[in-house]
Amino acid sequence: MPPKKRSSGTPQKKELKGNTKSGSPDSSENTVLSPERHKDKEPEFVSLSEELQTTNPICDHAWRIWEREIRSMDKANMPYSNRQQWGACLFIAGMELDGLSLTFTQFLKVVGLSVKQFISLVRKMDVNVDTISPTVNTALKRLENKYNVTLALYQRFVKTCEKISAEPDKSKRTELWESSWTMFLLAKGTFLQMEDDLVIAFQLLLCVLEFFTKRFTPSLLQSPYKSAVSSSTLSPPTRTSRRNQGKAKTRPPEMDVQLLETLCKESDCSVDEVKNVYQTTFCAFLDSVGLSGLQGLPPLETLSKQYEELYHKNKDFDARLFLVDDETLSSSKTEVSKVEMTPRKNLSGDDVAIPVPQTPIRAAMNSIQQLRVDLNSASDQPSSNLLVYYKNCTVDPSEEIRKRVEELRQVFIKRFAQAVGQHCEGLGRKRFNLGAQLYYKVMESMLKSEEKRLSVQNFSKLLNNAAFHTSLLACALEVVMATYVGNSLKSGGFGCSSGASDSVETDLCFPWILDVFQLPAFEFYKVIESFIKAEPTLKHDMMKHLEQCEQVIMESLAWKADSPLFDLLKQSREEGPGEQAEPPATLNQPLHHNHTAADLYLSPVRPSRQPPATEAEPPTPGTKALRSNSLSLFYKKLYRMAYLQLKTLFSHLLTSHPELEPIIWTLLQHTLQNEFELMRDRHLDQLIMSAMYAICKVKNVDLRFKTIVTAYKEMPNANQETFKRVLIREGQYDSIIVFYNLVFMQKLKTNILQYSSPRPPPLSPIPRIPCSPYKNSPLRVPGSNNVYVSPLKSSRMSPMVMTPRSRILISIGESFGSADKFQKINEMVSSTDWSLKRSLDGGSAPKPLKRLRFDMDGQDEADGSKSSGESTLIQKLAEMSSTRTRMQEQKLKEESVKEHPEP
Repeated sequence: MPPKKRSSGTPQKKELKGNTKSGSPDSSENTVLSPERHKDKEPEFVSLSEELQTTNPICDHAWRIWEREIRSMDKANMPYSNRQQWGACLFIAGMELDGLSLTFTQFLKVVGLSVKQFISLVRKMDVNVDTISPTVNTALKRLENKYNVTLALYQRFVKTCEKISAEPDKSKRTELWESSWTMFLLAKGTFLQMEDDLVIAFQLLLCVLEFFTKRFTPSLLQSPYKSAVSSSTLSPPTRTSRRNQGKAKTRPPEMDVQLLETLCKESDCSVDEVKNVYQTTFCAFLDSVGLSGLQGLPPLETLSKQYEELYHKNKDFDARLFLVDDETLSSSKTEVSKVEMTPRKNLSGDDVAIPVPQTPIRAAMNSIQQLRVDLNSASDQPSSNLLVYYKNCTVDPSEEIRKRVEELRQVFIKRFAQAVGQHCEGLGRKRFNLGAQLYYKVMESMLKSEEKRLSVQNFSKLLNNAAFHTSLLACALEVVMATYVGNSLKSGGFGCSSGASDSVETDLCFPWILDVFQLPAFEFYKVIESFIKAEPTLKHDMMKHLEQCEQVIMESLAWKADSPLFDLLKQSREEGPGEQAEPPATLNQPLHHNHTAADLYLSPVRPSRQPPATEAEPPTPGTKALRSNSLSLFYKKLYRMAYLQLKTLFSHLLTSHPELEPIIWTLLQHTLQNEFELMRDRHLDQLIMSAMYAICKVKNVDLRFKTIVTAYKEMPNANQETFKRVLIREGQYDSIIVFYNLVFMQKLKTNILQYSSPRPPPLSPIPRIPCSPYKNSPLRVPGSNNVYVSPLKSSRMSPMVMTPRSRILISIGESFGSADKFQKINEMVSSTDWSLKRSLDGGSAPKPLKRLRFDMDGQDEADGSKSSGESTLIQKLAEMSSTRTRMQEQKLKEESVKEHPEP
């Protein structure tokens, strides 16, 4: 059991009143709250604002959030008091205005919530697009991640301490625990820039435990730690007097190697890496706080005071309160541990699967250990087999490969240290070495496979391709980094490049490695599938992680403004309509996953028809080169992923209108194929939501953007920046509804309106969903439409002229927030200098629309006129019964009967 709170060292609940001055605002009239200025608000709210030491602007902003978003919420879904909800509003306002005075722990104590309860409350309040800004959401995510990591570390700390010491005196044991935990928090907060890195923080914790364990009275140590402490260990614990502290001659701290190795063995942790952390980070920390030459135990009061300063500086939660089981840090054990089915040997020697508790730290250590075992026989230098492949090349790539690896090694180590901590270069070097081992191992496997496939040994073009090598090394390093930091993606992989990044990078998750190597995501995508096939020891969770990386690339990262994907698309368009990125007629054909990295990196110079006799020869004069393999495969995968994403969202919103799914898909497919510039610096899901809304509008189906966004937030890997921060024009971002009105609808309204005409455009075939190359179970979508069609033709109508027909497409009367949002849209639409970013027609500016007025009661207004119910056109559409629709429905029924035959 963790120790109970004591009178000194660990802060008590009353610490709030005694420490609020440290972060209090100045006494100027603009910052100090003036209650008389807030008589229009509820007195209890103003009183809470005073308790939380907020400013007048924060108080006003928080009240607007409450009035606009929260007061009218369904209380059945909000099991929190008004005081707690007001506190959340004040926190949101304080984060947005950068004016919070209290620490997070002090804030929680005032409103009476734990970390988990508070985060849950704020997430429940995010009912509209504008309730929580990306700034607040990022802050919440960081707090939540740091809390989860610190909680996992504390639980392991308690278990390890119980195994190390058998101190019978409860008060002495409590003091030892408090001292060691506080020292760890101080070291982590001082020298680890990225405090939510579970592995490095745990390695640092082992260093702290070594520091204290070797100072314990030997008779109080339990096995195996008792025998591990060497005979040259320091003297038993004694408190160093302040008088003698200054006189003590400092000397470098001595590492008890045997003890440290025992700690690592008990935790399945790499001894080499922990030694590196000890010799660099931990020794530097001891020196910085004047404890390098300390013989006894450090004074708890000194450690606590130093951590107190750090805690108030960061305005963070007080992690010392884990020691006293404080209510602000309470959490159920199921939130931080999980049970996995792990093969274990039973007494009879048979393999059985039994439930074994798997904590986050244990899971991380197991994954790292397995990676090291898999690479045990690999080298961070080219093998003899690889050297043979190098020598068989027309141009020997050996020296260029060596130089490139060395250059990228230095870049990686530097950026790793910047992200984690300046004393962590050694850890960065070790992780790069693991990545280099995997890089050479996979490269050799790829070349063996290509040799067997093509019956050639000269891979000069491929092995002299810099993008191939950089991508392959980046993929290997991503596997290593994901193994250490967890196979997660930063912000869902989206939003990190949209201008809202932090000044200091503190996130090693994908796509961090792309930024380190300055590698376009589209180049990285080319190697993923071949990498997975070439590495048989790759674990399922790493396969899944790389698959998610590929998905994030197709969704957004490959569509960055400077992506080489756009050059390929423009080249494809210039070659004529017969050379589309991927013709719609091929969507229902099987997707054969037989493309290799060599195909994709050397594309599109391969000759068509037959396989090449020698590696990647250029086409002979007079023959037409094959369409880019990399572009073709990218679009095939993109279409299938887009359809699955659309179908998932559709199943949550429009099951009563199944006839709309193929129409929405046709519009989306047309957009991706012919209006791909709409994807520049944007996210695929933004086009999916917009296409869904547009078709519902033109088909007179009541579906509001707020409803779409609410359903989208529940989808896997959904990120709020996808709908809160959409590129409108260069350097300007706004919500998804503004993007729809000012960009999507303006560009595509001619095509959208075709679906309301008596002769709508033909439907695109539904993509065939194949078996994923990364797993054995196929993904099956019922009701496929195998109709071959030609692409949509451009209409003669000007896409920028608003008419009574096209005005019905505008999103009107949807109050995501305050009326000023729609006023902003009006101003932007009526602006004379309005221009869409990089329009495909050469940048010609669209004609400004007439003033749009948004009726807050839900009625549609546009062009200064009010709609009186349904237009004649819409009424006619409602009466129409399309023969094509009936045929499709009949076909779906027939297929359903075939797929589900009666017994």
